[in-house]
Amino acid sequence: MSPQRNLKILFVLNPHSGGVPHFFWRKKSIDKESVIREYLKNTSYQFEFYQMALSDDSASIKHWIHQWKPDRVVAIGGDGTVRMIASILVGTNIPLGIIPSGSANGLAKDMGLPNTVHDGLDIILYSGTIKTTDLIVINQHHHCIHLSDIGMNAQLVKYFQENDIRGKLGYAQEMLKVLWRQRWMEVTIVSDQVEIKRKAFMVVLANARMYGTGVKINPSGDMQDGLFEVVILRKLSFTELLKMLFLNRRFNPQKTEVLQAEQVTIHVKKKVYFQIDGEYLGKTKYLSAEIMPKAIQLIYPT
Repeated sequence: MSPQRNLKILFVLNPHSGGVPHFFWRKKSIDKESVIREYLKNTSYQFEFYQMALSDDSASIKHWIHQWKPDRVVAIGGDGTVRMIASILVGTNIPLGIIPSGSANGLAKDMGLPNTVHDGLDIILYSGTIKTTDLIVINQHHHCIHLSDIGMNAQLVKYFQENDIRGKLGYAQEMLKVLWRQRWMEVTIVSDQVEIKRKAFMVVLANARMYGTGVKINPSGDMQDGLFEVVILRKLSFTELLKMLFLNRRFNPQKTEVLQAEQVTIHVKKKVYFQIDGEYLGKTKYLSAEIMPKAIQLIYPT
């Protein structure tokens, strides 16, 4: 990406992402706005900051983008912030840059983005590559840029959001709680190619490859291929978990089944936990999903 010195950049900052209390200590929060202003002070870039509130800021951010007409929008927050802004930018051809600032930052890790503000700005303004990227549309109006699922992980997301404990300690505590309470789901999955019935602990609609924890639930995922994967976790297996964490080996389909699709519907016998991109959305018995190819432009590291 060749440098353009006269770019207009809108930074959307979620001050509530990251920097939350830890069980034994408080995570240090960096004043990212001050760091960015210092970085840009001797440049010719035009820039503005939008500070998000606790309520839904979608309409206000959309108004800002329409009125100010930025050449780049930069999300400074976690996966939920990125998903919200990506939804706003669908069809605009305005590239989206990401400076991770959440608890998990799953998409940023999946893309290989750095954690530091300076390195992130270097990619967004100078060295990065703009790529058209797919989205999954769920139940006709939710956008998923990263990973959505029902079952075990969605239940973990719910517990994690309700608990003040964060970091690895909090994750381990909530994971033990989820594993203790976990039950099978009876699901019927109908895609454009197959119809199957399964008992599963979790079903993932995967646009990307891995969770913020580093678990590669969908190692062959490609956010530019016009497809998404349906990953069915049929059995809890230590060997499968090792593959997801450390090993580049094919899953055992009797334990972890992967289907590719352009569209799919999922029916569940009983209501189950449901999340999109790290945001818990309640319980559901039905999901529909379809790919929206080349929906947005993301700025990736080269």
